[in-house]
Amino acid sequence: MATKKKKAVKKATKRPAAKTAAKRPAKKKAASKRKPNAAFMKPMHPTAALAAVVGSSPMPRTEVTKKLWHYIKRKGLQDQKERRMINADDALKVVFGGKARVSMFDMTKLVNKHLKDA
Repeated sequence: MATKKKKAVKKATKRPAAKTAAKRPAKKKAASKRKPNAAFMKPMHPTAALAAVVGSSPMPRTEVTKKLWHYIKRKGLQDQKERRMINADDALKVVFGGKARVSMFDMTKLVNKHLKDA
C-alpha cells in the first residue's frame, strides 16, 4: 500500500525590512525650479546704440533680450509673412551692423557684441 505524502504547508514568514525596502521603487524627488546660469544673470552694460533701444542701466542678457523683443513687438518690426525675420528700423540697424533684415536667431549674436561686462 502506498502511503500518502503530506504536502508541507509553508508558513508565511516575514522578511526583514531591509529586503522589502530594496525591492520598492525609489520615490521621485520633488520637482525643483531650475537655477539660472550665473553667466546669463551677470549685469552687462549696453553700448550707446543698444541703450537707445533697451535703456542704459546695467542688466542681465536675458533682460536685454526681453526688452529687445518688447521693442520689436511694440514697433511691429517682425515680418508678417516670414515670422522669424526682424525688419530693422533706424535704431536697430545700428545694433544689427547696418543690416535691414536679421533672423531672430542671429539677433542675439549681433546684440551680444553691444554688451560689455559691468
